Amino acid sequence: MPENTVTTPLAPMKLEDVTDAFAYIRALQAGDIDTACAVADDTGPDLHLLLVDVAARVFIPVTAADDCDGEPCAHSFLAAALGRLLLELLCHGECLANAPGIAATIIRFTDNILTDEHGEVADVLRQLEAAGMKQAMEAHRTTA
Repeated sequence: MPENTVTTPLAPMKLEDVTDAFAYIRALQAGDIDTACAVADDTGPDLHLLLVDVAARVFIPVTAADDCDGEPCAHSFLAAALGRLLLELLCHGECLANAPGIAATIIRFTDNILTDEHGEVADVLRQLEAAGMKQAMEAHRTTA
């Protein structure tokens, strides 16, 4: 099997990148366009790349699920392919290749796949942000 984002762990994001990306996502999810625009202005053109990085961390662990007693099977390969396709669309798709489109896709994925109730999206986004922050802080400690 070739190396890809399913078989290769993702490098940790920088702490400030996690903060910026999730501030933007949570602002859009809450309908706070003013805050989302302020975050986008402060972050600049890198916001798109940060959001794709967050999307990878949201989609890949879910779609890379192994449901065959620890052995790869058709279902796990199909799910992994779906995750990679979603990321490809975010990186190169005409409709989704902007910060609001990527953030909206992350919110919809979170709502439809990672939550049981629609009202829990904000809580799941906070949990995802906390996991990203923890990983970034651990990576910073090991490189400092």
